[in-house]
Amino acid sequence: MGLFKKKNNQTEEAAPSVAADPRAEVKKMVLEALNAKLNGTLYDDCVIMPKGFTIDVQIGRVDEADDIKILQVVFIVKHDDFDEPLIEPVDAQGKTEEEAANMSVEIFHGGVWHPLDQSMTKKNPIHIPVDFLRQHYDFDMYCQSVVRIGVKNKQPTMLMNFIRNEIPKYLGSKKYYWLRVYLAKFKEKKVIEVRMNGSVCLELPKYFEEYVEKEMDAEETFVSEKQYAIFVQREDDQCPFKKDIVMSAARETIKMMEEIKNHDDYVAMCDKIEELVDGDKNLAAEIRVFIPEIFAKLTLGYREGDSLFLLEGEGEEQQSIEFKKTQLRSYFYLQQAILEYLSTKPDQERVSRIIMNSVAFRELRKAMDAAKEANKELKPDDLYVPGTSYKIGHEGYRVW
Repeated sequence: MGLFKKKNNQTEEAAPSVAADPRAEVKKMVLEALNAKLNGTLYDDCVIMPKGFTIDVQIGRVDEADDIKILQVVFIVKHDDFDEPLIEPVDAQGKTEEEAANMSVEIFHGGVWHPLDQSMTKKNPIHIPVDFLRQHYDFDMYCQSVVRIGVKNKQPTMLMNFIRNEIPKYLGSKKYYWLRVYLAKFKEKKVIEVRMNGSVCLELPKYFEEYVEKEMDAEETFVSEKQYAIFVQREDDQCPFKKDIVMSAARETIKMMEEIKNHDDYVAMCDKIEELVDGDKNLAAEIRVFIPEIFAKLTLGYREGDSLFLLEGEGEEQQSIEFKKTQLRSYFYLQQAILEYLSTKPDQERVSRIIMNSVAFRELRKAMDAAKEANKELKPDDLYVPGTSYKIGHEGYRVW
């Protein structure tokens, strides 16, 4: 508590103390409870763990209802081999803030840290082989704990088993992947969410619909089930480029795409992108192709699936090879750069110039024009496409 003093007729008076930030106090409670639970090292407002893991904490909502403290804590796990931090929001409650803080730590420990700890000690790995686009990777999967709220008289169900055969389709060349399944239900309302490295997978929730409908009893109270799986590639990451170079090139490409007015501008942009990525023609092509497509997906309102379709060959011999967006690492780097750009609320005309280079935009416009001619109303959110098709003209193209 700070004291501010002033002289008043040769006497000193204490000014009112500055009110403490309640979130700072709660954060301190969470960090101390987390450090005690994990036996780590508390340093610079984060918990440092062996094997290079650090855990940061952010406090979201701090509330109270019916004398119960309600708390939202966001745990952020970082590691040098992670392409992006593992972010886990946790809702907790208790009779006191300390009790709620302890509950948040228990939920984080059971859901996220348990499989991460298994991965560090290589305890009970399950081998997951991955083959796509003439490439092969071997992963070890770690998943045991299912975190449940409100569930009574029911043995835990291994949620990952529902999508066991689908999981390899979402793993690519990264060293680490993590898969989060979250199911919640109260009466007729239900939530089914599946995320890979934080990105929503639209095609996986269908595998849980029957389970949520028939086996989650939520007539009297809210129930939820959550499970994490951690995937560690057995070999080191061999990707020839880093995330930073993709993000930097994406930001510059967005600026150039805003200004394109003719074909010459477009050709000049393509040459500049290659310079930005140190002459990597394949990466330059991915940046050029996917930036307008991701812009279209994020702003036009149509629904798009998890897939990408690589076109190989020419004419009648051309074939379309399907794989998942999570298997192309540049895709979500580009999406992150675009979301950063859109958060600045850019001029709509500039955004439109970028979107007009999108194949999805042109197809959407065709579909809406055709519906209009047939005296039918078609909205963007009525349309669903399984993914984006693209072609790379350089020999030896490899998906990273």
